[in-house]
Amino acid sequence: MARFLRPLLRGTTYTRLLHLWVPMLIVSVWLYIDMSTPYVPALMLIPVGLIPAVRMGEGVQARLLLAPGEQDSGISIAPAATWRDRGRTVLWLETRMALSVLTWFSTVWGPILTVTLVGLAMGEVPDDVPVLSSAQPHWGYALLAPLPLIATYAAVVGLGQLATLLAQKLLGPSRAEQLAALEERTEQLLERTRIARELHDSIGHALTVAVVQAGAARAAGDPEFTERALGAIEETGRAALEDLERVLGVLREAERPVSSRPTLVDADRLLESARASGAKVDAEVTGPLETVPGAVSREGYRILQEALTNVLRHAGSVPVRVRIGVADGTLDLEVRNPLTAAIPGPGPGRGSGLRGIRERAALLGGSAHTGPDEGDWQVHAVLPLG
Repeated sequence: MARFLRPLLRGTTYTRLLHLWVPMLIVSVWLYIDMSTPYVPALMLIPVGLIPAVRMGEGVQARLLLAPGEQDSGISIAPAATWRDRGRTVLWLETRMALSVLTWFSTVWGPILTVTLVGLAMGEVPDDVPVLSSAQPHWGYALLAPLPLIATYAAVVGLGQLATLLAQKLLGPSRAEQLAALEERTEQLLERTRIARELHDSIGHALTVAVVQAGAARAAGDPEFTERALGAIEETGRAALEDLERVLGVLREAERPVSSRPTLVDADRLLESARASGAKVDAEVTGPLETVPGAVSREGYRILQEALTNVLRHAGSVPVRVRIGVADGTLDLEVRNPLTAAIPGPGPGRGSGLRGIRERAALLGGSAHTGPDEGDWQVHAVLPLG
């Protein structure tokens, strides 16, 4: 019984009732003007529903009154963009008016019938209810008195739920809106993946440099070398904090531009950091790096960062050859170092950075090769500029 009466305690039941009552107000005004043509309000809804903004207004009402407080109500609040959307809006308006008429009859005549049945049970003969005008007073009508109220309650709850379902069908997102929402969701997922890579590449690089420098300083036992190592750790840590702040800024501000992230124009910072960590970096840059599109340049920077991080982490202080070339509509980036026994294998927890390099390249329509090549360990990425 308590479960049956639970909708009476929900505010949604009454907001839905209000939503269903509104069209009947329009019908009542028209019937006051001309009772002989009750179908005219329904005809007037056809041109009204073809107005694009009407769909937005109906969507706002439906969200506020039919599904208040729901984050994902399935009801759109965008104007009609196609004739199909306008047709659905017209159908919704006609359906809403029909449900409004049913709601009006149930909420008005239900209580009237209950009062009439109670009057018959008390010996009063009704003269304003044609159906019961010929009934004879009897105490047994008191047993029937609750039935109209129960029917009214069921009609109000049921019609409110039906109106909500129909609103989700007729005022729900169009195909274009569903596609836009899917694209937005895809962008969000890609952004999360990118942020994870940003953190892995930037923080991983900084920690690798710090560990290598600290270990070298402790092994060297030279105050002057220790001073240089601490300076390199400080500089790398500061750069990592800047990268971390940029990544966290993306999380805090979804609309923040990505132009603040480092690009290949800032590659000297990576090269100097690697040199300060003991690697003998031989760099060659050909072509105008400043003309490389932002997305390609940013991903190229991260590929270079991850490649240098792998060298420092697994090969140590070895000669490193870096080649960055821009020509023929492509960005060619290559990092090579002598192959040693410390090169990472497929063990647990390893290889995520190399996989990230290949994924970055594939995302831009390019390719990346990582692995042994003629006695060297090679990271070679080719990214199209188009």
